[in-house]
Amino acid sequence: MNRPITEDDLHGFVDHALDAKRHAEVHAYLDAHPEVLARITRYADQRDWLRAALAPIAEEPIPSQLNVLRLIRRQRQPFRISHVAAVAAALAFMAVGGIGGWVFRGAESSIPKGIFALGREASESYSVFATDHIRPVEMRAGESAQLINWVSRFLGRTLTIPDLSKSGYDYLGGRVVATSEGPAVLLLYDDGRGSRLAMLARTMADARDTPMAAVSGKGAQGYAWANQGIGYSLVGAKTEESLHPIADEARRQISGT
Repeated sequence: MNRPITEDDLHGFVDHALDAKRHAEVHAYLDAHPEVLARITRYADQRDWLRAALAPIAEEPIPSQLNVLRLIRRQRQPFRISHVAAVAAALAFMAVGGIGGWVFRGAESSIPKGIFALGREASESYSVFATDHIRPVEMRAGESAQLINWVSRFLGRTLTIPDLSKSGYDYLGGRVVATSEGPAVLLLYDDGRGSRLAMLARTMADARDTPMAAVSGKGAQGYAWANQGIGYSLVGAKTEESLHPIADEARRQISGT
């Protein structure tokens, strides 16, 4: 008998920390419980947003007044200067709070919107999964029917998996990933020579019908568009010129035109 699925299992699934057997068990559980999938996806969204917002701060050097060794030495000094240290710490706290507020305002204003946010998400997923040669996808090409059935629930329509073989790329498989707008499906393609493409699809809160436009992100670039409330972005480590006809073919197959 399988062990019951716990919260630790769910978080381990999101963090890709489970062994293959347990991962498959949790995968089956989420397939049967879409409300749980929606909940843990929200957790992943919050984690990813905070990670992105705080990344610039994490890369900055620690202010000298907050150095741990210096704070310890201050703590060991005589009581007569402890008041001065307390005042300094309070001022530092207020300064950090002010800077933090400014940083979060800047982060919020710089977050891409619409299909440009979609392109960034596709690039981020590409950098994580397209470079993984052990387990890049959860469901391989032979399991397309199961993937389509799963993701069509949160897309609100039947997923179309474009055939890019005429462009030299075979469908490798797909997986569900978290984005700022909820769950998305990531499809991976491989040309058999070390080059891969990724296509991300999710529902759009805004820009529900948007013409194709060039997008870019960390380590990848490509094109994104939206059609009837679903956004799509195809990206790879290739030039925009070489990706444009491939993205246009994917768009044509999806829209049926």
